[in-house]
Amino acid sequence: MTRTEEFEQLRPLLFSIAYRILSSVSEAEDAVQETWLRYELSSTRPASARAFLSAVVTRISIDVLRSARLRREEYVGSWFPEPLLTDPYEDPEHAAELADSLSMASLLLLERLSPPERAVFVLREVFAFGFPEIASAVGRSEAACRQLAVRARRHMDAGRPRFETDRREREELAERFFGALREGNVDGLRELLATDVSMVADSGGKAPQWARGFFGAGQVSRVLAALLPPFTRIGGVLEPHQVNGQPGAIFRDPDGKVLNTWTLDILDGRIQTIRTVSNPDKLGHMDPVADAWAVLRATQLVRQDSD
Repeated sequence: MTRTEEFEQLRPLLFSIAYRILSSVSEAEDAVQETWLRYELSSTRPASARAFLSAVVTRISIDVLRSARLRREEYVGSWFPEPLLTDPYEDPEHAAELADSLSMASLLLLERLSPPERAVFVLREVFAFGFPEIASAVGRSEAACRQLAVRARRHMDAGRPRFETDRREREELAERFFGALREGNVDGLRELLATDVSMVADSGGKAPQWARGFFGAGQVSRVLAALLPPFTRIGGVLEPHQVNGQPGAIFRDPDGKVLNTWTLDILDGRIQTIRTVSNPDKLGHMDPVADAWAVLRATQLVRQDSD
């Protein structure tokens, strides 16, 4: 197997590691590309390409994360990870764990960890790397990595998000939710929302913002019921889709450009949290991005005409 073939075979794993550390599709792709350049320029072939490349992409991701955390402190409004529609890495034996580790809630919880803790947790708990490989990747002793793993696991367990365990039930509830949303059915929506449901958005100050969000089944159901009818009347499209391993949707303008993504956290037969990402900087990896302000103006005109 050539070096290029070896790398391409491992590319899905490398991207998946980098994305979970960085919560950014574009930064993860850059980290993987930098890993390839270093591998291509290396004068020796490692005994294990998987171990070597995983260590390189981890070290690059840690460095990127340290600078990214400073930028996120100055971020306007709520900050959410870049939406990921499909994880290129597959492991049937750990499919559920891989999917849940991709969720917005899990990635936001990982934000509380230091970069080394985050890297150790991802490598150990998500991808089941051994401590010798982890130590090489993060540049710490095995003993230190074990301590980092314990600390990270303690933090994650304390706030670990809970989801409906039956994925089919999640999908069925999401289907009912989006059906009620299309109909503008306030009562139908309210039945599917947790009493203390929250609906929050990440616009980065670059798209229309919902103040601090909406909270409680009554307020959220009314907002949702008023949201979609004018949007569909201007030709907008709601496209149900898995987003970060959870039920969600992509909203598109009349030209098919991406307006935003939604993800739903579902537990005990109710939607607990709705997170939307409308910052255009976080959507460009999917498709061309819509002009959210133009869409807002068009929907406002439709509302005025119907009053």
